[in-house]
Amino acid sequence: MMKDLMMKTRFRVFFLVLIVGLSNAMMANYLLLPMGENEQKNHLKSYGIAYWVLAQEVEVEWLLNYRGGSFLIPYDNTIKLECQIRNVSFEIISIAQAQDIRNQISSPSVNMEVVKLEKAPKIAVYSPKTKLPWDDAVTLVLTYAEIPYDLIYDKEVLDNLLPRYDWLHLHHEDFTGQYGKFYYAFRNAPWYIQQKQEAEAEALSMGFTKVSEQKLAVAEKIKEYLIGGGFLFAMCSATDSYDIALSAAGVDICEPMFDGDPSEPNYQNKLDYSQTIAFKDFTLVKDPNRYEFSNIDVTESRKVNPQNDFFSLFEFSAKWDVVPTMLCQNHTNIVKGFMGQTTAFNKSLIKSDVLIMGELKSAGEARYIHGELGKGTWTFYGGHDPEDYQHRVGDPKTELELHPNSPGYRLILNNILFPAAKKQKQKT
Repeated sequence: MMKDLMMKTRFRVFFLVLIVGLSNAMMANYLLLPMGENEQKNHLKSYGIAYWVLAQEVEVEWLLNYRGGSFLIPYDNTIKLECQIRNVSFEIISIAQAQDIRNQISSPSVNMEVVKLEKAPKIAVYSPKTKLPWDDAVTLVLTYAEIPYDLIYDKEVLDNLLPRYDWLHLHHEDFTGQYGKFYYAFRNAPWYIQQKQEAEAEALSMGFTKVSEQKLAVAEKIKEYLIGGGFLFAMCSATDSYDIALSAAGVDICEPMFDGDPSEPNYQNKLDYSQTIAFKDFTLVKDPNRYEFSNIDVTESRKVNPQNDFFSLFEFSAKWDVVPTMLCQNHTNIVKGFMGQTTAFNKSLIKSDVLIMGELKSAGEARYIHGELGKGTWTFYGGHDPEDYQHRVGDPKTELELHPNSPGYRLILNNILFPAAKKQKQKT
C-alpha cells in the first residue's frame, strides 16, 4: 500500500511539474497578428487589438514590412480570446520562433525593422458634437476598430485642453469661415441655415465678431499644439482650409454671405505662406458659388477615370526612415483613390520640406503627405472616405463590416498607432 501511495505521489508531482512547465512555456509564447494580404481576416480590427493591448500596459512589437506590418504580442489567454471575439487572425509562436523573426528583421539585407509600441495614445477628434460618427472616415474606423476617442471642438481647443491628448484628428472642417463653401448648393437647406446660425452664435459667445476669426484662433492653437510635440492628422477640407486660414491671418477673405461684409481688396497678395505648414504659392478661389477653396486641391481639374484611380505608396528604408515606413504599412502599395471636397494636392504647391508618401504620378497629384513642425508631426490625407468613391452630402454611412481589409483605411490606423512609438521617432 505504501508503494502505491508513493507511486501516486510521484505521479501527482510529475503532473504538477508538467502543468507548471506547460504554463510557463505558454507564458513564453507570443501571439503574432499577421497583416499580409491573404493572412488576416480583419486588418482594421487588428489595430484595435494592438491598441487594446497597449491600454493594458503591455508592449507591442510592430514588425515593419514583415508580412504586411504584423504585430507581435506576448501571449496571454485573454488577448487570444479577444482576437477570437473580434475575428482577428493570429498565430501562436514560441519564444524561439519570435527571436528568429527578430533576427531575420535585423539583417541589413532586408528592408524591415522592429518598433516597440509602448503606450496607448490618448486620442481627440476635433468635430462638432452634432456630427454623426459616419460623417468622417476617422471616427468611423475608430468606432469599428473599437479604439476610444474624445470629441472636442472650438471651446475645448481655446480653453487649452489640447495638451491632454497625444493625437488630434481634424474632422472635415472649414477653417476659413466660409462654411465649406456649400453656399451655392445648400444655402436654402435647413441644415445649412442651422449650422451657420449655431456657428455665429458660438463665435459671439466666445468673444469673436466673426466665425472666421474664431476659426483662425483655433487653427493657431492647433499649430501651438503641433509645435509643442503633438501629432496632427487631417483629411479632406481640413487640410487645405487649415493652411489657407493660417496664411490669411488678419486678412478678410470671406464674401458678405459668409460674414456680413465684403472681402478685403487685393487679399490674394496679402497671404503669408510662411505661416503655413504644408502648402505654398496657392491661389484662392474668390467665387463664393464655387465649391472649392483654392488650387491646392485638384478635384475640379483632374481628368482621372474612376476605373483607373489608384495611388501608389512610396517604399522607404525601414531602418533609416522609420516614421514614413510606419505610416505606410500596408498589405499592398497600390491603394484605390477616392474623392472629397479636397481630393488630392497639387504637387507643385507643396513645400519642399514636406514628404510625399502617396501619389498618382501620372496626374501630378499627391494623396498622402507628412511633415514636422517644432517637436510635432502632421499628416494630411486627401479624400473623404476610402471605401466610398464619391461621397455626397446625405449619403448613407460606409459599412466597414464589408471592408475589413481596406488598404485606404489602414493608412488612417497607422497614424493612430504612430504616437505609441514616440521614442523611436525621436531617435531617428
